[in-house]
Amino acid sequence: MRLPAMRSVLGALTVGTLTAAVSTSSFGQSAAEQFFRGKTINVYIGFAPGGSYDYFGRLLARHYSKHVPGHPNVIAQSMPGAGSFKAANFLYSVAPKDGTAMGIVTQTIALEEALGTKGVLYKSAEFNWIGRATAIVEVTLTWHTSKAKTIEDAKRYETPVASTGSGSPSEGYPKLLNGVAGTKFKIITGYTGSTGGMLAMERGEVDGALTSWNTLRLTKQDWLKNKQINLLVQYTLEREPDLADVPAIVELGKTPLDKQVLAFYASGAAVGRSFVAPPGIPAARVKVLRTAFDDMLKDPEFLGEIEKSKAEFKPLSGEKLQQLIVGTASAPKEVIERTKAYIQGGK
Repeated sequence: MRLPAMRSVLGALTVGTLTAAVSTSSFGQSAAEQFFRGKTINVYIGFAPGGSYDYFGRLLARHYSKHVPGHPNVIAQSMPGAGSFKAANFLYSVAPKDGTAMGIVTQTIALEEALGTKGVLYKSAEFNWIGRATAIVEVTLTWHTSKAKTIEDAKRYETPVASTGSGSPSEGYPKLLNGVAGTKFKIITGYTGSTGGMLAMERGEVDGALTSWNTLRLTKQDWLKNKQINLLVQYTLEREPDLADVPAIVELGKTPLDKQVLAFYASGAAVGRSFVAPPGIPAARVKVLRTAFDDMLKDPEFLGEIEKSKAEFKPLSGEKLQQLIVGTASAPKEVIERTKAYIQGGK
């Protein structure tokens, strides 16, 4: 065969191969889109009604269907238990792996796995992460009568702070800071939530508490206006614009390793209120679910509900969220062991 003729044949083969590949890809996407017609997507909420996990889970259930091809029914179901491990374990091992199940679970899901927390029966990086509704900015605050008016003061004076119990950020963060930054937080357990902790602070039972910045700015505006509280630290990887004068936790590490430890633990706040689906779902269907989620975040009716509720809203795509989870779940052994030592050995 002459060279020009051979080039012609090769060119035809190449075009044919590319056309076939595109056709196959398009067919796979089309089949995935058609799959959801007439189906029901169950959204499992790992916490009891009333909190922000429940709010975002039910918000998605109200708006998601119109953005999924085929417009399946979307039903929110409460599945509280074991700090949402019940829902996480169910999604990982029991729920159908066809795209008809997803959920919203604890923001520390990857941290708990990496730290070997009892009750974890999942691999967080093997989940299909659909997207994040918002990150959560948490802060430690003290009452205006406390000697600890800054994080530096907390290194000089013993500062009792309210905790909701072992495994919660209200206990984990003070223990980390005691070990890493040399603070003198004294952890007082037995409070049922951040509201109870703040009430105890106001009554003088403790000096400080942990809550979200959103909660403060919406429900405690008088505290902020009248300077009744001190904001010591924000649990973020970098300072929020609204909290430019409050140090981010990663700034308090003295060594590169300790900075890694603080960033590792603070990654839970970056996960925030995120939606997750079981492992093993066909990639084309995962793409459909993620695209629908991204489209929902731009829906005027969805945004209207967010604005009306004044909820935090800092979304992230499923692809970037997946990378974040993989990074946390595969943190260096030295970082994990140092974190365990601070949290399990701290007081």
